[in-house]
Amino acid sequence: MGTFDKAKDKLEQAVGQAKEKLGQVTGNEELENAGKRDQLTGEAKEAGHDLRDKAAGAVQDVKDRLTDDEH
Repeated sequence: MGTFDKAKDKLEQAVGQAKEKLGQVTGNEELENAGKRDQLTGEAKEAGHDLRDKAAGAVQDVKDRLTDDEH
């Protein structure tokens, strides 16, 4: 995953945690729920990026093997 994408995903999770805590402290259930959603969204994006990167790595491994077999 790109460093920028990873940072964005982690930031979204951190903002979500802050919103959730602030919502808990202030008794604002809507803010608390928004924070939980932000955290889940950041985690889902991070997992998606990880899967994409693993797939790209697997494709590159196959290409490398094929290239090695040709020589």
